[in-house]
Amino acid sequence: MDETAMDETAMDETAEILFERRGAVGLVTLNRPKALNSLTLEMIRQFQPRLEAWAADPEVGAVVIRGAGEKAFCAGGDVRSVWTAARDGGDLPREFFREEYILNRTIFRLAKPYIALIDGIAMGGGVGLSVHGMIRVAGDRTLVAMPETAIGLFPDVGGSYFLPRLPGKAGLFLALTGHRLKAADCRYLGVATHYVPTDSQEALLEALCAADFPGDGGSAAEAAVNGFAVHAGASDLQQRQAAIDRLFSGGSVEAVLAALEAEGDKGDGWAAEQAAILRKRSPTSMKVAFEQLRRGANLTFEECMTMEYRLSQAAMAGHDFHEGIRAVLVDKDHAPAWRPASLADVDTALVESHFKSLGERDLTF
Repeated sequence: MDETAMDETAMDETAEILFERRGAVGLVTLNRPKALNSLTLEMIRQFQPRLEAWAADPEVGAVVIRGAGEKAFCAGGDVRSVWTAARDGGDLPREFFREEYILNRTIFRLAKPYIALIDGIAMGGGVGLSVHGMIRVAGDRTLVAMPETAIGLFPDVGGSYFLPRLPGKAGLFLALTGHRLKAADCRYLGVATHYVPTDSQEALLEALCAADFPGDGGSAAEAAVNGFAVHAGASDLQQRQAAIDRLFSGGSVEAVLAALEAEGDKGDGWAAEQAAILRKRSPTSMKVAFEQLRRGANLTFEECMTMEYRLSQAAMAGHDFHEGIRAVLVDKDHAPAWRPASLADVDTALVESHFKSLGERDLTF
């Protein structure tokens, strides 16, 4: 083992993010299990240069990322800290989203295999740390969601790129409702590339760390994962795909909600349940997300991230993000007073204002 690898192995086990060299693998462990491994700015600032260094290191053939503990891969960005800083006029709302999106882009463009072991909760920022990698391994505990419209935000971390590229209208459904995906759903949609049962994931990690990655590292990584992957079973979402495509095909959020309400309690009442969910979400967030995905379907990844940074700063300057965090994470009364309070009151000008250029403050690549 070289000196660099030795230094990386001598980790501070109390650190929020751990880096280790095992064989030809750069191993990342998100290490905030009590906080469901939520992502802080300091973790991003440690991860970005390490990922760049491993990308340039010929002795590193692949990067593997996992979450500590048994509950979560990463439950999202540390939005409560962002909320506090935004309220107090701090720089964190500008810095956090900018640096997080740069990290998302580095993962997306990484030339080496990036393997995410998402056996646990992966929401928001956790999806950004996994879905853009070459290989995404779901397990028995996998639970993936983009729940941002419930807190007055929008599905970011590349949501405008990957969500419109999911089958049919599934991406819009996930963006508006925050629906939670289990392993079989993730495999069906392509959010996960493989399913490996929880009790086999440690052996999979060992196999990856013992593998050689000559030339085409992707083939070696794929072969290692295929040795443990099994069928994930039937996807509930796949059974709903035709209904999702029909009911979420309208040209506006209002049209989608009207279609769901018209369907009502037919069948097993699924449409009525989705309508009830949408009525609780931030009207502004839903309309912004709808337009975001419409635009993102035709943009490059980098263009999507530039757009999302604009959206993030508009959200910080608006009302609903602050109210959503208060209601869900601070006071926990789950009774946000959205402003505007109805879809009808969210006009085109308000939505368009979220997409305006930030000039010199734009995120560019």
